[in-house]
Amino acid sequence: MLKKDCFYLGIIAKKYSFKGELIIKLDTDEPDLYQDLEYVLIEQNKVLIPFFIEKSNLQKGNSLRVQFEEVNDEADADTLLKKAVYLPLEFLPKLTGNKFYFHEVIGFTIEDIRLGDVGIITSINDHTAQALFEIKKGDVEILIPMIDEFIKKIDRKNKKVIMETPEGLLEMYLD
Repeated sequence: MLKKDCFYLGIIAKKYSFKGELIIKLDTDEPDLYQDLEYVLIEQNKVLIPFFIEKSNLQKGNSLRVQFEEVNDEADADTLLKKAVYLPLEFLPKLTGNKFYFHEVIGFTIEDIRLGDVGIITSINDHTAQALFEIKKGDVEILIPMIDEFIKKIDRKNKKVIMETPEGLLEMYLD
């Protein structure tokens, strides 16, 4: 399975026992959805490898304690520490309304209520204090903060994000 067909679930944070159990730090607001997984994909040497789960138990916070098949001791567990954990995209629950996954809106058109077509979303920058839509309009790159009050509608059918941005925000890119 290719990484582009998957989503990041978390990272193997630490060992739990001398029997090879591991703690996966889940990157989700809903850890309960991932308590009874049959397998996860772990990135090793830039390849996603399936690891089947014998047993799992949700811990405090967003931690999932797992025992993988064929990982039976500390030495086996050590090889998996700090590895990224993924699942296929079909494991994501469907979102409706104005909720969306970042990967879902890449390629959507941004349309501003006042100014019309703004451009195409090329990526989401979530490495800043406020996540940003990165938009291309011709040779111009436009950054719009992903603020709930700005987002008026996610039109999945027509692949559009309808926004109402404050006056002046888009004009500074387009003038």
